[in-house]
Amino acid sequence: MTDKASRGQQGSSGTGHGQHGSSGIGDRRVRVLVVLLRVAGGATASAFLAIFLPVDWMAATHRWLGLGEFPRAPVVDYLARSIAALYGFHGVLLLIISGDPVRYRTIVSYVAVMNIVFGGLVFAIDLNAGLPTAWTVLEGPPIALFGVAMAYLNRPAR
Repeated sequence: MTDKASRGQQGSSGTGHGQHGSSGIGDRRVRVLVVLLRVAGGATASAFLAIFLPVDWMAATHRWLGLGEFPRAPVVDYLARSIAALYGFHGVLLLIISGDPVRYRTIVSYVAVMNIVFGGLVFAIDLNAGLPTAWTVLEGPPIALFGVAMAYLNRPAR
């Protein structure tokens, strides 16, 4: 956590309170946002590992999840590895903005909205694809809720 982020500093007053006032509520919000971004960023960046999974492991996981036989086609391999890369890069972005979310407030706002929209889209895609209920409930809604939490924690102090 950078010095600025740990103090929740926005202004140049040097007091460490910036626009947050003396209550420390803003400071606490920034600290919680930093933790949320780092946990989500670390978890999401770990998706890079899936790029290197052997296809047999993907197939075994697919069966274990109750999704039937894994389709063995180049486009399926491409899509699985591409989405892992995109999630990984998203995780790295979260880690970068966690270093100073006050400075990157505009980017945090964009990522929050993007997660809310993406979570809704993923939920609809999962429903349409007929994925198991647990998968559908545990994928899109948590992504959207993460976006809502980011937006809430990122709002300027009054």
